[in-house]
Amino acid sequence: MPEEFYRIKRLPPYVFAEVNALKATGRAAGQDVIDLGMGNPDGATPKHIVDKLVEAAQNPKAHGYSASKGIPGLRRACGAYYARRFNVDLDPEREIVVTLGSKEGFANLAQAITAPGDTVIVPNPSYPIHSFGFIMAGAAVRHVPIGPGVDFLDELKKAVKHSIPAPLAIVLNFPANPTAMTVDLDFYGEIVDFCRHHGIWILSDLAYAEIYFDDKPPPSIFEVPGAKDIAVEFTSLSKTYSMAGWRIGFAVGNQRLIAALTRVKSYLDYGAFTPIQVAATAALNGPQDCIAEIRERYKARRDVLVDGLKQAGWEIPSPQASMFAWAPIPEEYRAIGTLAFSKLLLERANVAVSPGVGFGEYGEGYVRIALVENRQRLRQATRNIKAFLAGRNDTADLRRAQRLQAAK
Repeated sequence: MPEEFYRIKRLPPYVFAEVNALKATGRAAGQDVIDLGMGNPDGATPKHIVDKLVEAAQNPKAHGYSASKGIPGLRRACGAYYARRFNVDLDPEREIVVTLGSKEGFANLAQAITAPGDTVIVPNPSYPIHSFGFIMAGAAVRHVPIGPGVDFLDELKKAVKHSIPAPLAIVLNFPANPTAMTVDLDFYGEIVDFCRHHGIWILSDLAYAEIYFDDKPPPSIFEVPGAKDIAVEFTSLSKTYSMAGWRIGFAVGNQRLIAALTRVKSYLDYGAFTPIQVAATAALNGPQDCIAEIRERYKARRDVLVDGLKQAGWEIPSPQASMFAWAPIPEEYRAIGTLAFSKLLLERANVAVSPGVGFGEYGEGYVRIALVENRQRLRQATRNIKAFLAGRNDTADLRRAQRLQAAK
């Protein structure tokens, strides 16, 4: 028998596991670990959504199998959201399918459309499922660098030119996880024109559409005329309504791609629990002031983190969207690498972050910091980091690496 199964062999070691293990060890020893690693919203789901869940769950008729593609009312609510937010019309029957969060939808679409040997273009660094959904489906992934100072469109054109076979699809994610990058509608217009010319599907992840901090809401790719011809877009209620554990998302757009995803899902699941779908409908159709409150919460936390780290001697860019800061590690620590730096923050400052290399090789040199603790805890985190950066929590290994860096 083979030592490892085929798809398991295609998955690399989980970079975040080392930090997670250290975090668990520290907590078991009684350490006050401030966890800014996983992007897990800490706020409560708005009360009117929870109340609708409770009401629906008390109906025994809602306890059976649900609809794999989503109950009709929820698909209509998603269509209404796109109409008022983006001025985009969607057919709830043919252009919308409910998913168990955007992550499940993405992975199942990869299974639906990918043949062994297909090439898919994925930004790097990126959220892991963007690559590994296709890797598990048998595709070859071509990474395109993205980040500060990188001309993504130019890199994309070079990747398409040199890809054999021609790419099946390209993945987009703006506002981006982990980099927090945003784009405007002109960017999407260029991407749609380019991919239409080359016959490439576009898979857009818009999970952070409502977490933005200026006066320019992130656009949908479907605001570009003709984008439905080649694109599908994933959205989620996880961050918008603090409903991460509820596992509700959507795929919308091109009818052929939606039909493929719907068919695969019909073999794999019966959809989310009906009361959850009813509550999700209430979220989309009900009062929306909760979204602004959640957005302001993340904005206030962003400001505390960025200002606190600046006072600690670590200046990082202030993210314009998402619930993350993408932070270049201080120059004097780059010799030890991102993973080692993340471990040091945990060991010496009791602060857990995500090493950037876990999102792809071009994430080396960065850490992702999630805004998932209240402002008081974030202030404590920056004070702990300040003590560490000041050398009060230094280590022999770190000093050795710094000497080697200085000698280069």
